Amino acid sequence: MEIPQKMRAMLMEKQGQPLELKRVDVPQPGPEQVLVKVHTCGVCRTDLHIMDSDLTEPKLPLILGHEIVGSVVKKGQNVEKFELGDRIGVPWLGYTDGTCKYCQRGQENLCNHPKFTGYTIDGGYAEYTVADQRYCFPVSDTFGDVEAAPLLCAGLIGYRTYRLAGEYKDRLGIYGFGAAAHIIAQVAIHQGHKIYAFTRPGDTKSQEFARSLGATWAGGSDTPPPDELDAAMIFAPVGSLMVEALKATAKGATVVSGGIHMSDIPSFPYRLLWEERQFRSVANLTRQDGEQFMQLAPQVPVKTQTQPFPLEQANEALDQLRDGEIEGAAVLVISEE
Repeated sequence: MEIPQKMRAMLMEKQGQPLELKRVDVPQPGPEQVLVKVHTCGVCRTDLHIMDSDLTEPKLPLILGHEIVGSVVKKGQNVEKFELGDRIGVPWLGYTDGTCKYCQRGQENLCNHPKFTGYTIDGGYAEYTVADQRYCFPVSDTFGDVEAAPLLCAGLIGYRTYRLAGEYKDRLGIYGFGAAAHIIAQVAIHQGHKIYAFTRPGDTKSQEFARSLGATWAGGSDTPPPDELDAAMIFAPVGSLMVEALKATAKGATVVSGGIHMSDIPSFPYRLLWEERQFRSVANLTRQDGEQFMQLAPQVPVKTQTQPFPLEQANEALDQLRDGEIEGAAVLVISEE
């Protein structure tokens, strides 16, 4: 196919301001990179954290977006993992140095010198993007372009959070029933666990959505569950929920925060943590997480709930996500001009 010199992109010139539709140069792939024609890109809460200055070190100007589904249209000279025309997914973790102590011991998600798609390198709110072949994944034909996009962050981070919740999680609480929660709930139910879904108080629509996916119980985050939880995952960026989840857990339970940013966690009495309960967080993901989840998702099979927006309406999608008006995941559809 003929690759143009210019492309449309929703550009963030400065944090705290709406994105602007611009025409910019189509990027050229380096030796280990592929040029991807973007089909869809999910809209993630992390994008809001970047726009709202909760995450303070983006490159500027920046093209947001790290839930990218697209086709390889050009390859760097060292690319062997993919062929032209392959449909691939591009996630948040875009590069690691491979040499620091964390990379050397299998914790590349904690790399000292990482690069992140849609944060420190340009992402998918555009017609084209470049990505390191080593940090991309094949996308199963089970999923259409729109349905696949949320898998690339909501699914991947949800999966890592789920794994770190521990072995004993028969009764699993999920706080914040949005994009990540609705995906990983399906995985957990598929594997025989019971889901207890916690939403904003009074959000009966999200509670009904959770029950429609098979949740055993759904209620407001201000309501105690009917049973003690063996583990809990927090996807809402609200620090007080960590304490509320801890109050709802049984002995030996793990409470995991799956978010990249969260408001401060209030103090709490030690008795809530006693009996070998534990707190932990999730930072990014490893390629192994990605490979495992992208193989598991079509086996469930995961059904993503999506709300599509054209590229030009990225600001509207972000505003609706901020206001809690998106059920499931918002996805930008990048059509040809």
